[in-house]
Amino acid sequence: MDMKLEVVVIPVSDVDRAKRFYADLGWSLDLDYIKGNDYRVIQFTPPGSACSIIFGKNVTTAVPGSLKGLHLVVSNIQDTRDELLRCGITISEPFHDTSGIFHHAGGGCLVDGPNPQRKSYASYASFSDPDGNNWVLQEVTVRLTGDPRARRNELHSSALRCGSTSERNSTA
Repeated sequence: MDMKLEVVVIPVSDVDRAKRFYADLGWSLDLDYIKGNDYRVIQFTPPGSACSIIFGKNVTTAVPGSLKGLHLVVSNIQDTRDELLRCGITISEPFHDTSGIFHHAGGGCLVDGPNPQRKSYASYASFSDPDGNNWVLQEVTVRLTGDPRARRNELHSSALRCGSTSERNSTA
């Protein structure tokens, strides 16, 4: 079974203000659909993402600003942060969690600065849209082996070390 996350609905109070904010992030405006006075859907896609966000009028009953911890994976936390600052976006300084690979809610183990060893998945920065929906940048430089993209690379490397893919498959 193949399942892909395609759309995340973002609850906002002011559709035009949210549209300006996400455009300022440099995200691609895919759709701005209006039907009468009571329905509007806006869709944006972050650069390089297969998943989009939608928001609008009468799109969700969720409280504006109630989404927290939406992660955007980036290859370089500082470069991305600098770019967002140039775009006028208020964003935290980079931080990391001293206890492991994922940050804790509440911030008890969070310290300033990127992970000292620059471990993949371990450095973060955060920002919020005008309604308070919270986004977290997460630096990923090397994928975990459970990630299908990493698995393909791992299998390819194994094939090079252990003979051709067809040889290995014929004995399986």
